[in-house]
Amino acid sequence: MAATYYKLQSPKTFPPLLRNLPSIPSSHVSLLGSLDYPFHCSTRRGCHVEVNAKKKNPWLDPFDDGDDPEMETGSLFANGMQEEDPRPPDNPDSPYGFLKFPYGYSVEIASLALKVRGDVRRCCCVISGGVYENLLFFPVIQLIKTRYPGVQIDVVTTERGKQTYEMNKNVRWANVYDPDDDSPEPAEYADMIGVLKNRYYDMVLSTKLAGLGHAAFLFMTTARDLVSYIYPNVNAAGAGLLLSETFVPDSLNLSEGGYYMYHQMVDWLGRPFRDVPRQTVPPLRVSISRKLKEVVEAKYQKAGVRKGKFVVIHGIKSDSKASMQSKGDLDSLLPIEVWAEIADVIRDVTPLFVIPHEKERENVEENFGEEASIIFITTPGQLAALINDSAGVIATNTAAIQLANAREKPSIGLFCSEEMGNKFVPQAEEKKCVIISSKTGKLIDIDVEAIKTAVQTFNLAPILV
Repeated sequence: MAATYYKLQSPKTFPPLLRNLPSIPSSHVSLLGSLDYPFHCSTRRGCHVEVNAKKKNPWLDPFDDGDDPEMETGSLFANGMQEEDPRPPDNPDSPYGFLKFPYGYSVEIASLALKVRGDVRRCCCVISGGVYENLLFFPVIQLIKTRYPGVQIDVVTTERGKQTYEMNKNVRWANVYDPDDDSPEPAEYADMIGVLKNRYYDMVLSTKLAGLGHAAFLFMTTARDLVSYIYPNVNAAGAGLLLSETFVPDSLNLSEGGYYMYHQMVDWLGRPFRDVPRQTVPPLRVSISRKLKEVVEAKYQKAGVRKGKFVVIHGIKSDSKASMQSKGDLDSLLPIEVWAEIADVIRDVTPLFVIPHEKERENVEENFGEEASIIFITTPGQLAALINDSAGVIATNTAAIQLANAREKPSIGLFCSEEMGNKFVPQAEEKKCVIISSKTGKLIDIDVEAIKTAVQTFNLAPILV
């Protein structure tokens, strides 16, 4: 991929009549830095060359009608999917690598398609919510990895959300910063902007509903593409001026969308583009390290159960954040008295109670006896390793149901309504999940006899014997 570079002197030395240069032939590409010439496209989001680029936001140019249908783009640099990064290998002894020059420098090893085709080499995902919301973002990350080969993906999320990414090998760095905090510390705010700006991202995605304030935060990262959800009301005023692409959710709570809560962003990321076909959304999958498996195995053996001979019970009512609930379904925990009735009918395997806090241990022993098998789990990685070694899962609408589906384990899901069950676990039969819902809309009124019937079928399953 040869390119012709034009070395031009400073614009101050040109006479006034020579400021407007004639158009450069299309067979040549000129990287002119920050010179003020017609060919150079200098925008607030970075420097890239596009022909009649379609602006999704009507505020940016109300007279832009989109791409020219008669325009032919058959260039090697304009069609097809991007290639792996041609940079030399990184230094394994340094977390920062080497030969990673800032954006716009080191042009001798930068692909021309990086400018012309809009390749994404570095992507940052700002994710709102806790464990559940970050877990459902895993298919989106895999979609980005498939759509842009060689891309480096970083994540900015909450403290609880960061724990999720020990199960995702596609994420390079995960930084803790709460995007839902409306009044962050000024020092922390400025520091995070500096961290993101110094990484020179090509694209920044955000799942937080953006107003003018969050849009300004994303804008100061100076990424080329700024993509975010915005408020579906007047609070979104002004945010579209600072963003490249915006999505309007159906409600103020994005988590109410269930398993497909990010469907608008997924549709945009997987869109067909020239010779690249539409990308399909992969299923939710998690990876578990060997060290994590060993730690969890020692824990459940101490609790008195063996591998493959126990059923995970998750969703005991507690005020702990380690319950791993979804923000879209807050009625998703049952008191220990109900769980004791359900556990009484389990015969072929041992029920293993997962408690989010040690203070719940006494309640479990009081209702189920001191011989009850109890394990203290607070991180999604340990919960995934526990489910991976189990015979199945019985849980309310917590992260345990999604992790069981990700590890292809049989499960019984308890929901406050049938609509909520279909929303968070679509195609339940394919995922070997039995949905049991309450008829009153409240989880506490769920039919315990129906659960016992499902558990009996669960006991007879060959995988549990």
